Amino acid sequence: MQVVDLSHVISSDMPVFPGTEQPVFQKANTIEKDGFREAKITMYSHTGTHIDAPAHMIEKALCLDDLEIDKYIGTAVIVDVSKSKLSLIDLEALQSYAETINQADFLVLKTGWSRFWGQPNYYSGFPALSKEAAGWLSGFNLKGIGIDAISIDSMDTEDFPIHKLFSEKNILIIENLANLDLISQEIFILSIMPLKTKAADGSPVRAFAILDAQLS
Repeated sequence: MQVVDLSHVISSDMPVFPGTEQPVFQKANTIEKDGFREAKITMYSHTGTHIDAPAHMIEKALCLDDLEIDKYIGTAVIVDVSKSKLSLIDLEALQSYAETINQADFLVLKTGWSRFWGQPNYYSGFPALSKEAAGWLSGFNLKGIGIDAISIDSMDTEDFPIHKLFSEKNILIIENLANLDLISQEIFILSIMPLKTKAADGSPVRAFAILDAQLS
């Protein structure tokens, strides 16, 4: 069994979605003063590698703490679109994977955009899902759809149609995935466990893949 970390490090100087604030790490206690070390961490609920609850975009929709824990783990299929030069991930790029997607709990879209993490161009130009492709994917019984970019919608959107479409279907959205180049097989186990906070519209996650596991 091989475990691959798919999460970016959370730090005070990390990239964040434009308009939000970077995390703040404040020394609360020190070994010298208190005999133990502890920090106060302040950050947005959609910081770094994170998941979106349906309630993130839809009024009175489900929060993360409304869902059973098995919603956050399962089989995943990875689709590599990093060499396609697409500005939008369209239906044509995904249709050949229909049979595999139908047997999976999660779809992970590998755009290659995580290589720009920490650079200005991380925030624009990444391939997002087209409305047609998102509509097609919403017809599968998926727990979630992830991407190695800052958003599953295009950055110039004003109404986030892809987010809303998946949220209406209770499909989790996973953004800012990392290290997808290290996934060496098409099907693997994916874990995206969130913090268990009340009325959670989203949460940072320590996403990871388990390779060479026995798939049921």
